[in-house]
Amino acid sequence: MQDVARRAGVSNKTVSNVVNDHPHVRPETRARVQRVIAELGYRPNLSARGLRSGRTGVIGLAVPQLRQPYFAELADAVIAAAERRSLGVIIGQAGADRDHETAVLTNGLRQTDGMLFSPEHLGTEDRHLLDDVTYPLVLLGERIFGGPDDHVTMHNVEGARAAVEHLIGLGRRRIAVLGAHPDRRSGQMRPSDLRVRGYREALAVAGLPEDPRLERAVAPWLPQNGVDATRELLASGVEFDALFALNDSLAIGALRALARAGRRVPHDVAVIGFDNIGDGRFSTPSLSSVDPGREEIAETAVAMLVERIEAGPRDVRPPRLHKAAFHIVARESTGGHDDQA
Repeated sequence: MQDVARRAGVSNKTVSNVVNDHPHVRPETRARVQRVIAELGYRPNLSARGLRSGRTGVIGLAVPQLRQPYFAELADAVIAAAERRSLGVIIGQAGADRDHETAVLTNGLRQTDGMLFSPEHLGTEDRHLLDDVTYPLVLLGERIFGGPDDHVTMHNVEGARAAVEHLIGLGRRRIAVLGAHPDRRSGQMRPSDLRVRGYREALAVAGLPEDPRLERAVAPWLPQNGVDATRELLASGVEFDALFALNDSLAIGALRALARAGRRVPHDVAVIGFDNIGDGRFSTPSLSSVDPGREEIAETAVAMLVERIEAGPRDVRPPRLHKAAFHIVARESTGGHDDQA
């Protein structure tokens, strides 16, 4: 910085103002400093800047598993939202087990100014852990409600209900569901429980009876498990003319199993998933899905986190809850059009 200031004939402070894009610099001075910066190949010392400001310019994102396409695409959307604010992102996988998640929540991710956290094993009963968090935090997902931190999530119940209503609107009456949690205890706040609730609500409104044989427990939500669960459903002999998978990975596995069994989609069985991952556009047939508003979730969560970081540790504003808008994407697996580029 001193070399730039000396050659441009300005102070170190002026160079700093140009580098940080402060508005109160004469245009001709700014142009001269920028020319010298280019000539000398000057790059700001980010470590020194962080020491002065107490910030790293990096936020963290902790998700259960990046092998699940939804979380990989969420990470991509978070990175894009952060880059628009000139921030970097460190991504951590926190879903190995409950102890791992607790450690990530307690300690945050190293060298970050705050964290977006999507838990899988922790629940509302662990809300007290949030009271000891000393860094800016925004929660994602459905596992912990009522804590002291901002929370961004999706309409799981409503989205699932809309998916099943879409199938009912096609004249389907025997609708199977893949992805219920193996632990059927009530009172849980898991995406699977909420989406099954939406499934049941849609059946009830339509006057269709629930059939436990049509509800298939599957975990984790990966394509092979969708294949296996659909094969078991077919082997059971129970009749069904539609299938709602609680995520797209299960749905893509179901499409494979149905094709192998000679069941035509959507003629014999209409199929819809949840999450609207990119791969769904390229399955055969292309997959109908619930778009839960992933881009909105990422943008809102990053914006909230940045606000909390900038407000500092004395920020006493009450926590905010935001649920992203969703919509049904009807593709070939429910009789819609192929939108593949």
